[in-house]
This record gives sequence, C-alpha cells and structure tokens, in this order.
Amino acid sequence: MSYIKLPKLPPKREEVETIEILRQLSKSANALGELKGIAKTIPNQEMLINAVVLQEAQDSSEIENIITTQDEIYKALASNNQQESQVKEVINYRRAIFAGFNLIKKQGFLKLKDIEFIQETIIENNAGIRALPGTVLKNDKTGETVYTPPQEKAEILDLLADFLEHFNVQQQDLNPLINLAILHYQFESIHPFYDGNGRTGRILNILYLIINDLLDIPILYLSSYINEHKADYYCLLNAVTTSNDWSAYIIYMLKAVEETANRTIEKINSINVLLDETMIYAQEREPKVYRKEFIELLFEQPYCKIDFVVEKLQVERKAAARYLKKMEAIGILNSQKLGRETLYLNHKLLEILKKR
Repeated sequence: MSYIKLPKLPPKREEVETIEILRQLSKSANALGELKGIAKTIPNQEMLINAVVLQEAQDSSEIENIITTQDEIYKALASNNQQESQVKEVINYRRAIFAGFNLIKKQGFLKLKDIEFIQETIIENNAGIRALPGTVLKNDKTGETVYTPPQEKAEILDLLADFLEHFNVQQQDLNPLINLAILHYQFESIHPFYDGNGRTGRILNILYLIINDLLDIPILYLSSYINEHKADYYCLLNAVTTSNDWSAYIIYMLKAVEETANRTIEKINSINVLLDETMIYAQEREPKVYRKEFIELLFEQPYCKIDFVVEKLQVERKAAARYLKKMEAIGILNSQKLGRETLYLNHKLLEILKKR
C-alpha cells in the first residue's frame, strides 16, 4: 500500500461519537472506575504494580513474537541472569514502563524526548526518530506491504508535535477513553521509530490514563486482549487508514479496556484474599518469624531470595535464610535451585498471576 497522507488530530467528532461507541463507552468507563477504586484496597501498591507490569511486559512482547514464560522472567529478575535475548527484551519493556510512570509522576506530562527515552529503554538503541525513507510494514506470511507510514523526518516530527499536544492536554469535549483509542491509532500510524513502535505505543496508553486521572498506578494494559484478537486489531487499524472507519476500531479499543479492567479486578480480588489468608496462616504457624513486611515481600517478589529479605527487613543473611525456610516448611513457599542460588516461590500467587 502506497503512503496515504496521515491527517492531524482530531478526527471529526461525528466519526468518533456514534451511538454504538457511546454505549460501549459507558461500560468501559464503569469497569475502569471500579478498577481504580479496588486497586486502592491492596495494602502495598508495589506488589500489585510488579505483578501486573510483568504480565504486560510478557503479553506486549508476545505481540511482537517475543515468546517467554513467566517462570523464565521471574527467574531472570531474581538471579540478575538476563542472558536469554527474549527474556532481556521483556525485562527491558518492564523497565520502560517504570521509567515512563516515574516521568509522569514527576512532571505530569510527556515531551518528545521522554517518548524517545521510553523507546530507547525497550530496544537498547538510541537511533531515535526515523530519518531515512523506506520503512514499510509487511505481512509476515506473504511479504505484501500492508502499510506505508510517513517517510520524511520533518513530517514525522510535525505529526508527533500534534500528537503530544493532544496527549498532554486534558480534553474538554471528548471523553478521554475515546481519545485514548484515537491517540493509539495516531501513534501507531506515525510509526516514528525503526523498531519498538508497538511496545512504545502500548506504554503510552497506560501513561495517558494516569495523566487523565483514570488510574493512579500502571495496572491496566491492553496487550492480552490484543493478543487474543490480533487479527481484528490490525484489520481495524487498517480500516481507519483506508476507509476512515473509526467506529469499529474505537469500539474494539473500548471493549479492550472493559474486559482488561474486569480481569484485573478479578486478579486483585484473588491477590487480596490470598494475602489475607497467608498473613493469618503465617502468624498462626510461625509467630516468631511472622512480620507483615515479610509476607508482603513474598507478594512483591513471587520468586524471593535471601538478598531480598536482607534488604527489605534489614536482617542478617542467616536470619533471612531461616525466615524463608520456615515459610517453606509450612507450605507457603517452594524452594528451587538456580545455579548456586536458592529461590523461594510463592506458588499460590504465581498461579493467580499466570491466569489470563
């Protein structure tokens, strides 16, 4: 497909506020509002962010055909052994999410250099914005060109400036969830980098929700939904480009928000129940080593090790090892050797996290 000039934002309001879109919008907004409220019930937000961010890092990378398992990722994080290239890419994506979240917390908006930093963190390459023409998107199976993004750097920069203007300014007349879908399409269509555009765009989604106060922390990601409906996703993006068909695409994105929010709510509820049960059980069975911060650590780090306990509880290694072995003895943890290190798995939590 030859290049179709990409219009600047916004599209016509009547194209993005159909009755069908507004009907789905109500359900999506309700689910997201419920998620924001329930997220506050987790006593330690770090455990929730860690759990959900890692799932997103895996799912988003899978869209790019970077296939890993959660076990591989957790082991790599716990042991600092990230030699496997695909595991490293997933962990880089996780780092990029936290980098973006910290930028939003610090300044409340994003600049172009921030987006470049997020993308650079993902791919470990500072090539920056595309400067050379010739980039096209092809069908992996047929080799057919399915989309040609803007080619000239000046046009790419102009479109990105327009994108950021609409990304950072809270919309007065357009619901931010509708605008989220529009912005996602626009960024993917600009395709400003040689690599990492999809993963960068999916991080921008969550940062936009936080900027607009729809969430407080980065816990809603659409990658699992996109993975399950990948063919529809690319087809609907293409329909906006070729036929200006915004309605079906926006409804798809709104459904992604609704379904993902509901799944995340279910996951949070399950984690909360397990955390409460584990606190009570550990206190009853091992009152001498029970500490609230220790049990929370086992939920922050489902693959725990002595170093984590030493740092969190400020205890000696011998005491940390004893704490972990006591939790294994009463069935809260399972130990696993990885080289010279012993990792302690919160196996019940891992079962919850692995559910899609």
